[in-house]
Amino acid sequence: MVKKMENHKYDLVIIGGGILGTFHAYHALLRGLRVLQLEKDNFPVGSTVRNFGQVVPSGMSDKWFEFGRRSLELYKTIQHEFDITARNNGSFYIASDKDEVQLIHELSTHYTTTGYAHQLWNKQQILTKFPDIKADYVKEAIIFEQELSVEPEIMIHRLHLYLRQKFSNYTLHYNTTVLSCDSTASGVKLNATDNQVFQAEKAIICNGYEFKLLFREQFEDSGLQISKLQMLRTVPLPQIQLPGNILTGLTIRRYESFEAYCPSFSSMHTPLHYEELQEWGIHILFKQATDGSIIIGDSHEYAKGTQFEELGYSINAHINKLILAEANRIIPINESQIAISWAGYYAQHDEHILEREIDDRIHIRTGIGGKGMTASAGYAEHSIAALYHS
Repeated sequence: MVKKMENHKYDLVIIGGGILGTFHAYHALLRGLRVLQLEKDNFPVGSTVRNFGQVVPSGMSDKWFEFGRRSLELYKTIQHEFDITARNNGSFYIASDKDEVQLIHELSTHYTTTGYAHQLWNKQQILTKFPDIKADYVKEAIIFEQELSVEPEIMIHRLHLYLRQKFSNYTLHYNTTVLSCDSTASGVKLNATDNQVFQAEKAIICNGYEFKLLFREQFEDSGLQISKLQMLRTVPLPQIQLPGNILTGLTIRRYESFEAYCPSFSSMHTPLHYEELQEWGIHILFKQATDGSIIIGDSHEYAKGTQFEELGYSINAHINKLILAEANRIIPINESQIAISWAGYYAQHDEHILEREIDDRIHIRTGIGGKGMTASAGYAEHSIAALYHS
């Protein structure tokens, strides 16, 4: 059945129902703007739900750290009003050798200077908190108790529900693919599936890695990359207790805060047993869900945004074996306990996000990559303020 054309004109239309688009909607709504958000699928299925659900500003640098720090405040404010699954479990970076210990001490020096709360823990403190982690892996850790976990497959649905209940000036349509977006004399006109037409003063395109419909020429020379990540999830394991975001030695060797703020990072030796893991971009994270299952990962493979198909949709069994073997060095996990594995696809950019202005009405904001869950709330606040000149 053909849907009836919607005649109402909005102040802002957001194209994309993921975390980045939704927080753009949130900050626009706080300004009293009439906001329409359009999601092409029946519900978000991209990067927003295919991740660990870790909100970890401590892993970021420069302005992205500040966006992440602000995001913590925003998540906590919303969670106080409405359950979006945000849990204040903290983040724990566990060092497994002397080089990683050196890095966490250097990061501690940096965060002491900036006033970002943290602690350094010794081996016994870690094993007391996490008795299931293997003692021979652990040396020391740096702890950020203020950081959060969310349940990504649930959180975005709860966030949409929160916006619908809180703001009468918010409209959300799922299963609505925008086919064209054009400036007119009076604003922006959007044509969508089922012969729907929408009008607005401005449009913001937050379309993740879906670049084929709108402004394709803008994306072909944009420098966007697609990162394919493999992740695994166990069956519920109530006998193992891992509250919080657990980040390990390979993460310490990968995250940008360590590279940006730790003088020893560039001269750090790579142990032989890490070499193949790093070739596949593997670093080991754990996040235990509320049902007791544990998400484990991840790996990184890359392709140009225009050559997304080269990454394929299959799961590389060898990568999963590498992830699981390294995970088993840290906690006792075996293949029979793995319930599912999947691939997530993130659009990312050398400048950390793609910002393009089609004109003064149509704006592209996408390619936030692995920063989305941590930094979208704070970044979107900045983005909306810039677009509305305040």
